[in-house]
Parts: sequence; structure tokens; C-alpha cells
Amino acid sequence: MSTNEQAQPQRKKKWYRTVPDPMVLIFMILLATYALTFVVPAGEYERVEQGGRTQVVPGSFQYLSDVDPISPFGIFVAVPRGLNEASLYLFIVFIAGGLFHILQRTGALENAIGVGVNKVGVERRNVIITAGTFIYGFFGVAVGFENNIALVPIAVLIASAIGCSSLVGTTMAVGGIGVGFALSPINPYTVGVAQGIAELPTFSGAWLRTLLVVSALALLSLYICKWVVKMDFEEPDDTKAMSKSLDEYRLSRRDKMILGVFVLGLAAMLVGVFTQGWYINEIAGMFLLIAIVIGIVNGLSANEIVKQMMEGASKVTPGALVIGLAASIQVILSEAQIIDTIVHALSSLIQGIPGALAAIAASVVQGVINLFIPSGSGQALVTMPILIPVADLIGMSRQLMITAFQVGDGLTNLIVPTSGGTLAMLALGRVSYEKWLKAIMPFMGLVYALCWVGLVIGHYVGY
Repeated sequence: MSTNEQAQPQRKKKWYRTVPDPMVLIFMILLATYALTFVVPAGEYERVEQGGRTQVVPGSFQYLSDVDPISPFGIFVAVPRGLNEASLYLFIVFIAGGLFHILQRTGALENAIGVGVNKVGVERRNVIITAGTFIYGFFGVAVGFENNIALVPIAVLIASAIGCSSLVGTTMAVGGIGVGFALSPINPYTVGVAQGIAELPTFSGAWLRTLLVVSALALLSLYICKWVVKMDFEEPDDTKAMSKSLDEYRLSRRDKMILGVFVLGLAAMLVGVFTQGWYINEIAGMFLLIAIVIGIVNGLSANEIVKQMMEGASKVTPGALVIGLAASIQVILSEAQIIDTIVHALSSLIQGIPGALAAIAASVVQGVINLFIPSGSGQALVTMPILIPVADLIGMSRQLMITAFQVGDGLTNLIVPTSGGTLAMLALGRVSYEKWLKAIMPFMGLVYALCWVGLVIGHYVGY
């Protein structure tokens, strides 16, 4: 070692370089959750059926004394149970992984993206990132969260075409979908359910949510262009780059047929989602059908289609297993019956706080609750019957309480390990949960600050 090298002080690793492997991180959270079951007493709210939905009865919380503690061995039993509970997400990840492997092997998607980026100009990278972020944000606003899982690999390929890593593409897709879904003015799973409970007109008060979602997507676009693109992680990026220079790409007749099948399949999926109530199983079935038809159009035999589907599924297996491990956290919480106790304690914190600050506090509380109840509609059904009367008592409008709930519930979907949809998208983007946290956490601070300013303004203008 030279004298100069010896004289150089050792660099202290930045905090985002010290996050453990995602499996280790989630297992640590699982252990912490297990420890929590010995500190937090079991409890439950009374629930009633109203309009076909199960809702919590405000003021009905009571502690339970007949719940047996979970044995240490129960931690390990929770893992296969979590895999079973998360089977919907596991299967759609495997099938979508197979679909995009077949699609990428045809070269049609790469050719289309190469032609498109070449026309726009790779030097206009920031324009492409911004447009992509807003397009994915629109899908989050209009279509939902989990329904967009299959679109993530497209963003990864677009990022590759403009000389960026899979992290940039995944942040563009998952971040855009997540922000769009979180702050959507027309989100039926959160806004629709919550406004029904609060007896407000469906999707009323859309102006503030529209301002928030547009501002947040603009902030995300700027963040990706100025920060994510320049992030220099130690982990190598194993995403396959574009195989040719941009000016060499052409779309053949077969490419157009394959892309037509893919687009028609996605259109059919959206029709099913909006008109037939399709969810994960139906969407996964449609992906499987699209994969088979694309394979046939590409001249593959049945054996070759199966082989390529298996190859694609194998590449997303690590991410799929992370989803199952994360689901075991919910298994422990449910078996110990402490979710309602946590909701009751956190809801009590909001009472007695002045209106503007209460809106911020409510968003924080909802964000914490989202770790334990990752379903947006499920969280609305549990917390809104409790928090709407609290809003009335402290002088906060019901509309503002719902927006605070939406901010807290929706944005934390981007980081909580119990969000199966997020983990599924990360698996398809080939970005580990560890790397994702390093990239997205600074943005979370910025977007929360933006939304809190919006909530305070909303309070003072009588929203």
C-alpha cells in the first residue's frame, strides 16, 4: 500500500449502505413483531355488517384475557403460513415474470422502446423520465395499485434505453404508481370507502387531492432526475442493457403483432377490472393467456413456451420469497390479536390536538397503522368509524380527516414490508427491498413535507 493510500482517512459508510439483506431485514422485523406481542395486550373492537361491509363499532374496544401467547416456534411456523397468505402475490409475480421473459425474448418490446427513445432523443432523458413518471402516476390514479404490477418491467427497459439502471426505471414505475394511488382524487379503495363511512358525496373534495398528486408526481420526477440517476450503489446492476445502438432499432411486422397482442391483453384486463371486478387471480390469468398467445405468434412450441415461462419465473423467485416472508408479520399480529389494540392506542393520540396539527398527526398515525393493516379499504373500514367522530370532536372537517388518512395509508405503501403489491413490483423490477429503501427514503421525507403543507392549508381554507 502506498504512503498516499495510507494517509487517506477511511471513509465512513453512509447510512444507506448499511441496510442488511432484505430477507434479514424482514426477519428482524418479524422478531420485533413477535416481541411486541408480549408488550401489547390483545384486544378487539365489535364489528357489524353494514351495506355488505364489515365495520368497526366506535367505542366498542375491549381487552381480551383469553388469548394464548405465541410460542417461539410459532415464529417459524408463521413463515410458511405467510407464504400461503401471500399466494396471490406470489403467483402473479411468477406468471408476470414468465410473461415478460417471453416478451423480452421476442425482442418486440425492446425494439418498440428503442424506436420510441430514438425519436424523442436520448439526450432528453429528463423529459422521458418525467413523462414516464406522470404516465405511471396516471395509471396509479385511475387503475389502482396491484393492478399495475405487470407494467414495471417496461419502465426498466425504458431506463436501460436512456442509459440508466433498473433502479431508475423501478422508481419511475413503482414511485409513480404508488404516489398516484396514494393521492388519487378518485381512489375507490380508500377515498370511496372512507367517504361512504363519513357520509360525504363520493369523490368530493377532489381539488386538494388533485393538487397534491400533481405536485407529488412533479417532485418525484425531479427527485429521480437529480438524485436517483446519480446514486452510486456498491451493488452491481444486473439488468440487461439494450442490445443495440438506438439508431439500429426497427419494428417488424411480427413485432407489431406481438405488441398488439400485449396491448389488447392489457386493455381486456382493464375492462375486466372496471366492469367485472377483476383482481389478482383474474389479472394473473390474463397475463398467462397473453404469454401463451405471444409465444404462439412468435412461433414457439408448447415446450418452448413452458421453458421460457419457467426461466422468467426463476428470475423473480428471490423477490417472491421476500413477499411470503413479509406476510408472516401479518400472521403473527393476527394470531396475537393485537392489531385492534394498536389502532385504539394510536387513534387516542389524535384527540386533544389542535385542528391543523391533528391532520398531520392523523397522517402519521395512519402511516403506522398501515404497517399492521396494509389493505387500504381494510384500513378505512377499521379506522374511519373511530377517527371520523374524533374529527367532529376536535373541530377538523371530515374531508380533511379522510385526506390525512389517504396520505398516511397510501404513501407508506412505498416502504412498508407488509405491502405485497410493492414487493411484487420490486421483484419484477429486479430491485431488492434493501436497495429500494436506500433510494426512496429521502423522497418519503420530501413528499410527506409537501402533503403536510397541503393538509395545513386545507385546514385554514375550510376544506
